[in-house]
Amino acid sequence: MDQKKRKQLLKLIEADCRLSMEEYAVMLGEEKVIVQAEIKRLEQEKVICGYRALIDWDKVEDDWIEALVEVQTIPKGEEGYREIAERVRKFPEVKSFFFVSGGFDFVLLLQGRNIKEISKFISNNLASIPDVSGTQTHFLLDKYKEWGVDLYQDDSDPRIQVSP
Repeated sequence: MDQKKRKQLLKLIEADCRLSMEEYAVMLGEEKVIVQAEIKRLEQEKVICGYRALIDWDKVEDDWIEALVEVQTIPKGEEGYREIAERVRKFPEVKSFFFVSGGFDFVLLLQGRNIKEISKFISNNLASIPDVSGTQTHFLLDKYKEWGVDLYQDDSDPRIQVSP
């Protein structure tokens, strides 16, 4: 499969990974076996890292909170960052974990049952790492859009109502 079609396939999978091989093949103008082989190759090469559904847990769980945590570390070069990353990324509370530029070195997305649980995790697990020099926590109050999906789709009719 050529590069252009490969990118199209990846975008299709990213938008809706529930489509069948036949549907991807039709959309790409390719044979089903070619699409299957390409997806298998992309999975083996870890280009496709997994498949997920985007769940709005606020509609399911009352006992639920998320927080973005900025983590500042003592500069120790690339190996120092890797050591911290190896340690932090293994915690199940850490749902996403990024090395970033700016005033902080890492940004984490944490999930927990309440503010106290998140705070306890930060003090017991993050602040206790010797090379962590500070954290700043931002609790998510509401989500409007996630991974390109509008969580507050307005189904109302945008046309102006005209009465006779």
